[in-house]
Amino acid sequence: MIVDRFVRRRASGVDGVQVNLDGGRKREVKNESIVYLNGEFVPKSEAMIPVEDRGFLFGDGVYEATPAYHGEPFLLDRHLARLSRSLEGLRIGYDVAAMPEIHRRLLAENGLDDVPFSFVYVQVSRGVAPRGHAFPSGAVPPTVYGFANPIVRPPRSRWEEGFAAVTYPDRRWGRADIKVISLVANVLAQQTAVDAGVEDAIFVRDGMALEGTNNNLFAVLDGTVTTSPASNYILHGITRGFVLERARALGFPVEERAIPVEELRAAEEVFFTGTSTEIRPTVRVDGHPVGNGRVGPVTRRLFDDYVKMTGSGGDAPAA
Repeated sequence: MIVDRFVRRRASGVDGVQVNLDGGRKREVKNESIVYLNGEFVPKSEAMIPVEDRGFLFGDGVYEATPAYHGEPFLLDRHLARLSRSLEGLRIGYDVAAMPEIHRRLLAENGLDDVPFSFVYVQVSRGVAPRGHAFPSGAVPPTVYGFANPIVRPPRSRWEEGFAAVTYPDRRWGRADIKVISLVANVLAQQTAVDAGVEDAIFVRDGMALEGTNNNLFAVLDGTVTTSPASNYILHGITRGFVLERARALGFPVEERAIPVEELRAAEEVFFTGTSTEIRPTVRVDGHPVGNGRVGPVTRRLFDDYVKMTGSGGDAPAA
């Protein structure tokens, strides 16, 4: 049950960040945000989780991240369906029926109603119990946490320059389709990208390029928009599925199949999709140019269509 109690942010003494609104207006979003924890909306500094929470001890939980445009969650039904599948995969009992209200109230409480681009993160752990590898005996309520933040985008000119990625061996467990909170393999891969001075790392398993650390991978091969099939080795990205639908609607040939690293290196275009990534063009992989080293026409057409479908304005997607 959600406690019908709003805790308003204190307007003084709290630093904030500036986000751009339509028409050049700006709004300060306070750092002392309001979060959701186990039925209540409270200031982030007051949200406390016991040290025996299984999410803290084992990474025993799942999460979901949903984009919002002008305060409206995008494809929320699909995100909540995936959250339900993740909960079922880990055998955590939690009904997502209250999630639409939680999402909208988090956006409203944090002043994100008219911000062009933001996101809502929710996490559900197996709850609090003495440490033991097996499930807790008896009924243990899950720990449910959520927050909402703005996403600040770079200008379109930066997007048009393209981004870069490195390949990285996939050492994750065999159920990447379940959106678990235990992400140490992703963290190590992404840090490798940071150390290399690039934006993304591409997981490679058995010679096949699968996906990024927090996004899905696409390549344009002989004019065909190609991405890894939705198996247990990749996250079944919501943005991925939407982009596939739109690519078909726009008349592009589409194929879901494994992508050998050798083919990726010979691709005409490469791009990533994701909640905060949206559609991000990659023009260099492992230091080598993709195609002619510039953002390609297919990627640009798909992004322009995505901007139109989300009503998110003309800025480039977030880096």
